[in-house]
Amino acid sequence: MVDTIPSYEAMMPAVLKVLADGQQKTLKQVYDQVAVLYDFSEEQLAQHLPSGKQTYIRSRVGWAKTYLVKARLINQPKRGICEITPRGREALASNQVINNDYLSQFDAFNDFRSAHNDQSTDQDQVSVGHSDDAQTPSEMMANAFNSLNAALADELIEQIYNLSPKFFEQLVVDLMLAMGYGGSQKDAGQATQYSSDGGIDGIIKEDKLGLDSIYLQAKRYRDTTVGRPDIQAFAGALDMHRARKGVFITTSSFSKEARDFVTRIEKRIVLIDGRELAAFMIEHNVGVSTRELYAVKAIDSDYFAEE
Repeated sequence: MVDTIPSYEAMMPAVLKVLADGQQKTLKQVYDQVAVLYDFSEEQLAQHLPSGKQTYIRSRVGWAKTYLVKARLINQPKRGICEITPRGREALASNQVINNDYLSQFDAFNDFRSAHNDQSTDQDQVSVGHSDDAQTPSEMMANAFNSLNAALADELIEQIYNLSPKFFEQLVVDLMLAMGYGGSQKDAGQATQYSSDGGIDGIIKEDKLGLDSIYLQAKRYRDTTVGRPDIQAFAGALDMHRARKGVFITTSSFSKEARDFVTRIEKRIVLIDGRELAAFMIEHNVGVSTRELYAVKAIDSDYFAEE
């Protein structure tokens, strides 16, 4: 669905067109009118960047506006207000394709691009799965971030394969603690003593008061898909302990039959496959540490608000 949304460069003429009436307009008005011009579907309008904080359409309209401002085809007389300039009118009247190549004839735009180093070597070395021409800088950063995390996830699973089953069982308990379950590390360590108890690899408190417990099973498989019989056996082990909740974690994957089975029983069993396991480890800093931190900053509107 994202592939059906025009790139920020393709949106440049549309941004100019909605300003062609000469009226000063807010950024929201520009966004709304561009959306009407393209007749975007509700599904397209709802597509969010990987960060989840902004839609693709709003991001691309915003960056199209920014580039046009830097090339001085659009003027911003005050915060959040846009208007077309004589240069912008000339661009529309020229019937030329308005994109970065067109804007590169203006020194101010080239200075802006050089300062921001949009085509950096580091970005070129990261495969993000999309054409750079279609992406805004925000999208390139978000997709590069996801690519780095995907590579890290593969490394995490490979590390787990190379360690003992006992280490994996402890890792699972550590992850549950990091996600906010359980009381203390001491409690979690005691829980792993149940590793040979009827197919249960760990028991952890659901909350710090221990009002309920979650039973764990961890299977370190490389190529074997966990099927319905494995989940049925786990459900049977929960019955032995009169337990109602369980988490089955594997480094591989679950069959469709296994996933269907847990939706049909009264017990609450959550299935976490290798992809989800690595994602949770990254999110909750289990087995990973921060190597580099980039702060993406934006205007603080409150600071610039005059009384």
